[in-house]
Amino acid sequence: MAGQERAPHGAFCWVELGTNDAAGAKKFYTELLGWQLKEGDASPMAYTEIVVAGRHVGGIYQSGPEYGGDAPPNWMAYVAVDDVDAAAKRVQELGGKVRVPPMDIPHVGRFCVIADPQGAGLALITLSQDNPR
Repeated sequence: MAGQERAPHGAFCWVELGTNDAAGAKKFYTELLGWQLKEGDASPMAYTEIVVAGRHVGGIYQSGPEYGGDAPPNWMAYVAVDDVDAAAKRVQELGGKVRVPPMDIPHVGRFCVIADPQGAGLALITLSQDNPR
């Protein structure tokens, strides 16, 4: 990950697939798109990072009751923000909802999941200082 610049406020910086068939998704996307996969080590859950042209761009995990409940397989985009707690507060002021309150991901940063006033979901993240995403 050396040489990557830190994502500026407001930039999409990560995508994540929560699926009920992580093995099948990994096979599908590596064959379709030529992705490289790396087993993650930043989370207590089984997590696989997506690597494209040497750059870590996203992740895949097995969903279940503890990670999204009965939600169908879905992609979640992450947008970098300077202060996730302030952004979560602003979401509510603007008529959106905070679906997952701000919380820390060890060695990665602090994130939350929001919905805009129309219900579309998005994750916001303040990356830790040593995380270049």
